[in-house]
Amino acid sequence: MKVIFLQDVKGQGKKGQIKEVSEGYVRNFLLPKGLAKPASEGNLKTLEVQNASEQKRKEKEKEDAETLGKRLNELTVVIMTKAGEGGRLFGAITSKQIAEALAAQGIKIDKRKIELEEPIRTLGVTQVSVKLHPEVKAKLSVQAAEE
Repeated sequence: MKVIFLQDVKGQGKKGQIKEVSEGYVRNFLLPKGLAKPASEGNLKTLEVQNASEQKRKEKEKEDAETLGKRLNELTVVIMTKAGEGGRLFGAITSKQIAEALAAQGIKIDKRKIELEEPIRTLGVTQVSVKLHPEVKAKLSVQAAEE
């Protein structure tokens, strides 16, 4: 019997996949637990529509990330901090502080998407990588300035 998986089933199939499975397994396990539905004409059309809308959503998400990436590439974030002699900072500038500075400028980015190998500890401009989408990365200039 052909079924459409509604959720991932270990050893059988992934969500959205159409597969031939034994009728007893479908009737006694998959259908009662809501893990699959029969692959009828109507269900197949519904699946196609869902896949098309999911694809559109992913493309829109990528476009938005690319637009934001272009904006970030041109942007320089200035973070005021206390510094000692030789341009060494008291403490360090972390991804959380960079995310807060971006939020103050109206750009909301999760601090986990800002890729700092190590916190910024000196005055000056530093290039920071920001992962906006699995396929889109941007470079942000962060300037540490003395108060």
